[in-house]
Amino acid sequence: MSSSEYHFVDRWRVEGDVREVASLVEDGEGLPRWWPSVYLDVRVLEPGDEREVGRVLQFHAKGWLPYTLRWKFRVVEKDHPRRFALEAFDGDFEGTGVWTFEQDGPHVDVTFDWRVRSNKSIIRALTPLLRPLFRFNHNWCMRRGEESVRLELARRRAATPEEAARVPAPPGPTFPHNLTTRRRAA
Repeated sequence: MSSSEYHFVDRWRVEGDVREVASLVEDGEGLPRWWPSVYLDVRVLEPGDEREVGRVLQFHAKGWLPYTLRWKFRVVEKDHPRRFALEAFDGDFEGTGVWTFEQDGPHVDVTFDWRVRSNKSIIRALTPLLRPLFRFNHNWCMRRGEESVRLELARRRAATPEEAARVPAPPGPTFPHNLTTRRRAA
């Protein structure tokens, strides 16, 4: 493994139906709405085929640390609701990610296997010294994702608009992302 390569395996366990959970996570365009602590902006660049294989999305994201990341990914495999695979390219990440979803009684076991190399210069330069901090940042993002999935599912299942309004908002970014934009421009 080169100094800027990472391998993460994340597991979530959420109450729900596998189709409902997979549909939520597969919806790249919806990420800034229900996972705003990490996804600042998502744009669809290519629609892909009828199953969305070949779909290309562009991401602007951040974590707990005070920098943002930009990259694109292409959906390379989709077997809804069991799994989908993506290829990250053209930006701060290159690599592969595989999301899997498995029904276990009233719960869904979600696994994300992310093998990625960072192209962002600050991460590449500091990984030999700060790899544990960058892993912490990834873990922070994924914990916010699991929390946000639970909140979004609760909101979607609400019987009335009043009940939906009582579901807390998903956690937001650690700091305004326009601050990082101003710093980068300076």
